[in-house]
Parts: sequence; C-alpha cells; structure tokens
Amino acid sequence: MLLNLALAVLSALLLIVSFPRLDLYLLAPFALAPLLVAAARERRHGRRFLCGWAAGVVYWAGACYWIQSVLAVHGAVPPAASWAMLALFSAAKALHLAVFALLAGLLIHRPCAILSLPALWVALESTHGSLGFAWLALGNAGIDMDAPLRLAPFTGVWGLSFVFAMTGAAIALLALRLPPRQLVPLLLLPLLYLLPQLPPPQPGTETAVLVQPNISESAAWTPDFVADVHRRLASLSLHTAPGAKLVLWPEIPAPIYYYESALERQAIGDLARQANAYLLLNVVPHDSQGFPLNSALLISPDGQPAGRYDKMNLVPFGEFVPGLFKPLVDKVSSEAGDFAPGRNQLLLPAGPHRLGVFICYESVFPNFVRQFAARGADLLVNISNDGWYGDSAARYQHLKIVRMRAAENRRWLLRSTNDGLTSVIDPAGRLNQLLPPYLAAAAPANFSYIASLTFYTRHGDWFPWLCALAALAALAAPARKPVR
Repeated sequence: MLLNLALAVLSALLLIVSFPRLDLYLLAPFALAPLLVAAARERRHGRRFLCGWAAGVVYWAGACYWIQSVLAVHGAVPPAASWAMLALFSAAKALHLAVFALLAGLLIHRPCAILSLPALWVALESTHGSLGFAWLALGNAGIDMDAPLRLAPFTGVWGLSFVFAMTGAAIALLALRLPPRQLVPLLLLPLLYLLPQLPPPQPGTETAVLVQPNISESAAWTPDFVADVHRRLASLSLHTAPGAKLVLWPEIPAPIYYYESALERQAIGDLARQANAYLLLNVVPHDSQGFPLNSALLISPDGQPAGRYDKMNLVPFGEFVPGLFKPLVDKVSSEAGDFAPGRNQLLLPAGPHRLGVFICYESVFPNFVRQFAARGADLLVNISNDGWYGDSAARYQHLKIVRMRAAENRRWLLRSTNDGLTSVIDPAGRLNQLLPPYLAAAAPANFSYIASLTFYTRHGDWFPWLCALAALAALAAPARKPVR
C-alpha cells in the first residue's frame, strides 16, 4: 500500500512541475503513468480510491498553493484558517482523481485500456468547471508542443489531454508487462502530423493599445489616488501608439462607477474622443435589484457607450462567497455585496467588427469562450486582474490557459492585465508580446481580425461527450480475466 501511495504522489508531483512556474511541460505525457500503475497494483476499491485521492490532494495543494495567500492577504482570513481552507479545497477537488483511480483500476487490465483510460480522464476532467472550480486541464501543458496542439481547433484542449493520458497509459502498460498488442493504438499518434499545421507567425494588420497601469491591490482609494490613477490610465492610453483604433484597459482592483458618476463619464468620453479610438474599460454597474456587476464597457470614438458585457462566470470567494462559507470569509472584492452574474453573452461592436470580451477567470471555460467566436467575434479580448495572486505561479498558469483559447478558435487574443502579464497572443497560441509584472506601461499591439471558424468553434465540446460515452461503454462491458 505504501508503494502505491508513493506512486500516486509521484504522479501528482509530475503534474505540478508540468505547469508554471517550473513549466517542465515535456513531463506531462508521462505524469499519469505512476498513478495508473498504482491503480493496477491495488486490488481493493477503497485503497485505489485512497491512492487517487492522495494524489489529488497533493496536486491541487501544490498547483493552487496561492489560494492560501489570496485568502489571507486579500480575504481577511486568519493564516491558520486560510491554510485550513486550502486543505479543504484540495480535499474536495481531489475527489476527481480519486474516482479516476478507482475506475482506472477496473479498466487497465482490459484490452481497450489504452483508449478507455484517456477517455475516462477527459470525461472526468471536463466536469471540473460545472462542479465548482476549473483550472489547468492537462492538455494546457501542450500549448508549446507543435503536434499535439494541432488537435486544439478540432477537439479543444481536451484532445491534448487525451493524448497525454494515452501516453501515460502506454507507459503504465509497459511497466505492468501487459501484452504489447495493447499498445497498437499508439500508432495513431503520428497521424497528428497529417492535421493542418499551426498558422505561421504573421504580423497583424491592425493596432491596439494594451494598458497595464500596475495599480496596488491594497491602496486606499482616496480622491487624490483615484485622480492619479485616471491620469495614469489616460497618459498610457494616449501616448503609446497614436492612431491606434482600439484601447484596452484591464480589470482593476477598485470599481469605476461609470453610470453613477457624471465626472467619470465625462472624463472617459473625452478620452475616447481625444484618442479617436474605441476604449474598453472595466466598470461596476448594478442590476435591477441593486447587486453589482463586473462588466466590460466599450466606449466609441465619439465618447458614447457602444456595448457592455456583464461577467457571467464569477470567481468563488473573489466575487461571491458560497453560502456555507459566508460566516468564515470576506470576499477578495471591495464591493459591499456579492456580485451578480450577467445573463447574456453579448458581443461588443467596434465599427464593422465584433469583440468577444471575457473577464479574468472566464478564460478557464473553453466552451464558453468559443461561443464568442461562434457568434461572430473576430477578435478575442481578455481583461484581467491577476494582482490578487501576488508573485506566485498563478498568473503564469492563467496565461497558459488563455493562450489555449486562442489556439482553439484560431483567433488573435489581446490580454490587458492590471499588473502583468499583459500580452498579445496569435492564432496559434504564441506569445507575440508580453509585459512583465509590476510595471506600469502600455504596449502597442499588432493583430488582425479573423472571421473563419474552426471545427471546435462550430461544434464545441463534442469530444468530452464522446469520451464519456466511450468510458461508460468500457466500464459497462463484461469484465474478463485480467490480461497477463
């Protein structure tokens, strides 16, 4: 049992180092192998479940260690309680890996294991978002791998997760000395090179300004400080790339009450007119019941609102507190009440073009982001405030996730953040430009509008559903005597 637990924890460690900060992404195809060997060796269901759960606890605590500091520093949670909440979070999220290990032990001795195991992995992995919190799907590790990334426009990130789980299963089968014929499906992997190549690097034909103001998360928002912030935003917007037709401000740590403040409306309208550009900014309006919304507002070059998108996928503990935790923790946000989710996934019109703007954490939902492109957005925009994460791996993990959204939809993606990592991402998910953390700056961003749709953009998460059906069929098939 101890050896099996050690193998399970080894898988967790391999998963952690496959992502930033170490970012040893070439280990991702091997990461699941030790856990699968442990699941195969452990005959008792309860012990298999425990092995997977132990791996999950170590993985989520190691990959998302920054949750503790977010709660302690910005959520007013005492240090001991913040560590306890990280432990509870990790224990809950670990159930996915526990279920995977439990069921993998049933499948690994069957002839179809090398296909049914990755199908099971994808089916379970795709449920993270609907079950409370999604972060770092295994396939995200492949954003810099040419051949696996060719799957993204067809299957989304899930196809890359399948490939990495498949190679991990192959290594486990070899280690268990199971018949080599079970590895025959590996011959499919070279077919990845028959898929269309990644778009070659090309310069953009349009110019935008990405503003990174580097506003403190903990500053006291006095009138003088607010005036200084507005001056900083205006200066960075106007003096970076004269002639740019689009200026993007990030999500910022304190609200802009555009609708409540005539002075702010006037200043923002004047700025858009002076720049002669569309200006995108983060504002906090209120719904009909008085609850605050986290919104992206587009101002036209004539200084008038052109469209507004209200964030639909809110961050637990950041923008609302789940009911059971309300007595224990304040929100990270400075708003007095819980944010309300938006109701409509609206595009923002910029002349003849349409912007698909998603706010911060919404980047982790592949099917949600792709719907912007499917509805006509010819440019994707992510505005974010990763300053809550401090100098942790979280901001680099988040950037890797955002890059995958560009690759899935073959869209240019412009990302403006409060204090890093502001970036320009091309349709292959490459980083064209990157502003480092804790720098007040603006970057001229070259990009192009793209209207074509990928297979994934058109059809969404068909692949996880196929994997779920395949995994259920494999589990329902009559068990045979273990293959030796």
